[in-house]
Amino acid sequence: MALNIVNDFQSDPLRGAVDLYQRGRLEEAERICREAMGRQPAPFAAAQLLGFICVRTGRAGEAIGFFERAIGIHASESTSFVGLGSALQRVGRLDEAMVAFQRALALNANSVEALNNLGILLEGAGKLDEAIEMYERALRVKPGLASARGNLGYALLARGDARAAIAALREAVALQPGSARMRSMLIFAMQFDPETTGEAQRAAQVEWGHMHAAPLEKMIKRFDNDRSPERRLRVGYVCPEFRDHALGRYILPLLREHDAGGFEIFCYSNTPAADEFTERFRKLAAGWREIAELGDEAAAELVRRDGIDILVDLTLHMNHDRLLLFARKPAPVQVTFGGYPGSTGVAAIDYRLSDPYLEPDGRDWDLGPEKVVRLPHTFWCYDPLTEEPGVNALPAAAAGHVTFGCLNNPIKINGEVLKVWARVLREVADSHILMHAAEGKHRAEMRAWFEKEGIGGERIEFASKSGRGAYLERFHRVDISLDPFPYNGHTSSLDSMWMGVPVVTLAGKTIVGRAGESQLMNIGMPEFMAREPGEYVSKAVALARDVGRLAELRRTLRERMRASPLMDAAGFARGVEGAYRDMWRRWCDS
Repeated sequence: MALNIVNDFQSDPLRGAVDLYQRGRLEEAERICREAMGRQPAPFAAAQLLGFICVRTGRAGEAIGFFERAIGIHASESTSFVGLGSALQRVGRLDEAMVAFQRALALNANSVEALNNLGILLEGAGKLDEAIEMYERALRVKPGLASARGNLGYALLARGDARAAIAALREAVALQPGSARMRSMLIFAMQFDPETTGEAQRAAQVEWGHMHAAPLEKMIKRFDNDRSPERRLRVGYVCPEFRDHALGRYILPLLREHDAGGFEIFCYSNTPAADEFTERFRKLAAGWREIAELGDEAAAELVRRDGIDILVDLTLHMNHDRLLLFARKPAPVQVTFGGYPGSTGVAAIDYRLSDPYLEPDGRDWDLGPEKVVRLPHTFWCYDPLTEEPGVNALPAAAAGHVTFGCLNNPIKINGEVLKVWARVLREVADSHILMHAAEGKHRAEMRAWFEKEGIGGERIEFASKSGRGAYLERFHRVDISLDPFPYNGHTSSLDSMWMGVPVVTLAGKTIVGRAGESQLMNIGMPEFMAREPGEYVSKAVALARDVGRLAELRRTLRERMRASPLMDAAGFARGVEGAYRDMWRRWCDS
């Protein structure tokens, strides 16, 4: 961010501090500013610059005070409000951050930093139309702003337009080819596009590894870990979602069930904002490390000092990934797992966990450099962490019609999916469909699309993002869940079955598109899995017409879940630990 130093305070020492800040010599810049703050009146520039220094060095809470002091001196200067908003954003005070960015824009309507950051907050609040407007305004002011172009791509993806998202993200990569994050965003988006092949995804991963990971191989150091194959191992998990999040909720049972006698667990939390769930994770870890404000080399050095034997990535190319930490290989054995089943493209990561249904033996799943290790049954370990709400009676009995549902993130709903769902709705008279979608243009577009296919708008219902309790209660209105493709539902499908709602899935050609097959095989219901769209329609229609079967499934699915490998947390942990031990023995023998 460009600093706006008021002329009255452009003394030589402070100009020198700005120069030091821009060259990354933050300690020297901070010393000069703190000396200047001792003067009366305190220089605006010193307070503002100290705020930015604190943000860059992971002291966002302290930065807030400096920005507020700067605003107290010059309340008409927008840059201080941008800095304040950034600091508030980092400590999770999002409503206050939004107000700060809005005040910055009131002072300077062309502040691209304020527009871009406000867009991020609006997107997080589910206000996609407004977020896209902010990004587009920023790009009108500064067309070459790669971050705004990338954020626009992600917002378009969240609206279900994978093709437009990929185009925007490719432009962002062209604008900032050295950005690992931009390429990661592109790789993630490609998985949701029905027309993007597995080969194209692999090529993007290979390019990411070549551009960003390979140059860091020279930083890999010798390991002095004890090579005893059966000793207690130190396992480190790196994750941004040690909180109330879909990923966090299915990692929690694994951490809870780990054998403390054989494995000492460390958590490297890259969590941007902790919540009440974070403390649950903290209590399960022998070592808890906060790395959200640490650079990749500093975080890698921390892992080395902790003597971690096996380091596990739980994010891949999703938001807040730390793949450049893994590229430095701070642990002798490195594994990826959790965020979604697939490859990172990072040669320094030795293994990736999968299961027998996601990647059947005998087929070529050459996704990347990691060696595939199949867990005994399932990639997922589900724990709803609550018995509430309970399962209700079949909604169709009271409503007089069947309601299909897809309570997945709307990022997964595309034109091909809607085309198949329209066929289902045409076949099942008076049926309705309930979908998650942000308010605004996206809903209107989907409703209009269904109406063109002959499905009345009154049969299309939408729900907004909500807390977990309200989200689970929405299944009380759904008789059958329709799985999206090419990126299937993952945790949301498990939630559906826990709430007594069966899932009809289309098994795809990519790994993320085989999640439904894996879950249905593990619960013993392969009859709801289709291999092509016509079969998917037939299975959904046949189930909708069998109200007796739906009522029986409503009564029994929760107990089937409990009895399946999907909820056998102890068995899942033993499978993961067995995989870790085999990996470790191989390293000891190498």
